[in-house]
Amino acid sequence: MANKQLDLFNNFYKDKNVLITGHCGFKGSWIALWLKELGANVIGYGLAPYTENDNFEIIKLTNKIIDIRGDIRDLNKLNDVFSVYKPEIIFHLAAQPLVKLSYENPKETYETNVLGTLNVLEAIRQSTTVKVAVMITTDKCYENKEQIWPYKEDDSLGGYDPYSSSKACCELIINSYRKSFFTEEIYKSHGKAIASVRAGNVIGGGDWSKDRIIPDCIRALRNSESIRIRNPKAIRPWQHVLEPLCGYLELAKKMYCDGINYCGAWNFGPDFESIVKVSYLVDLTVKAWGSGNCNLDFYNSFLHEANLLSLDCTKAKLFLGWKPRLSIEEAIKYTVDWYKCFENSDMYKFDVDQICNYCSLRK
Repeated sequence: MANKQLDLFNNFYKDKNVLITGHCGFKGSWIALWLKELGANVIGYGLAPYTENDNFEIIKLTNKIIDIRGDIRDLNKLNDVFSVYKPEIIFHLAAQPLVKLSYENPKETYETNVLGTLNVLEAIRQSTTVKVAVMITTDKCYENKEQIWPYKEDDSLGGYDPYSSSKACCELIINSYRKSFFTEEIYKSHGKAIASVRAGNVIGGGDWSKDRIIPDCIRALRNSESIRIRNPKAIRPWQHVLEPLCGYLELAKKMYCDGINYCGAWNFGPDFESIVKVSYLVDLTVKAWGSGNCNLDFYNSFLHEANLLSLDCTKAKLFLGWKPRLSIEEAIKYTVDWYKCFENSDMYKFDVDQICNYCSLRK
């Protein structure tokens, strides 16, 4: 039964077959939960969670959806999943998502991100049931010129580090498939709508990845240690995980109903006030935690990282009616509250309550 308290989509997802790649990951687990509560038939395909405290594990999502473990690089297994479960809507999130790890293992990063995306597109191309695919990339796919104005969807793609470059490659492949196999001219024949979505730096409960600022902060705060920061002056578009996910869900709905007009690339980023320095984000996190005395430990990793990045989300605001609901302070509170509660609470209910609270906010 669909949970009406978190349904911003007019009962659209009820009984829809929705496949999520990377469902065990941070963003994947949150969108899988949201879709489950919306009454969708959720099929997850991906690798195991990073740690036993990841959101997916803590909320015991494996018992509530179809949970299939597999590598996105395995096209045969992926095709089998499409054949058996006949998904109508795809959210492709499976990826190697870390910049620093991409320096350590560039080959695996390109194979996972580029070949994985290609495999999903091939499975979609051969499917007779898929109508909508939302392919998640990143704001780092742009050729970052350290400019002061935000990047728009038609700005040049690029990528200095292997992770960012791999995601720019994904965007090129997605666009090629859209133009080659899913064109507007023969939409009635193929019936498939493909979009790519680019979000900013996403935070929220249940992420324990290495070399991400919030998980690093939480680990340090829990252990009364100094918080180590690589690039304290870097400016990023911070947003709670529910913000872009809400945009993805609204976009997929509109694509399902009117695919021709909603294909292409979409930015989902925060308002200007939430585009802040890493050091400021850390200060807010320490204050929200409310205890401990953490000294910041700045260090140089000698790896290239952009100092300034922001997104122009005018397209999503105008054509989807989407816009951020949370301030940076509220996003931090949502996030820190999760980490304070995860060991002693019913976290499935906690997550659902956070989504309900988010949905109740006025845009």
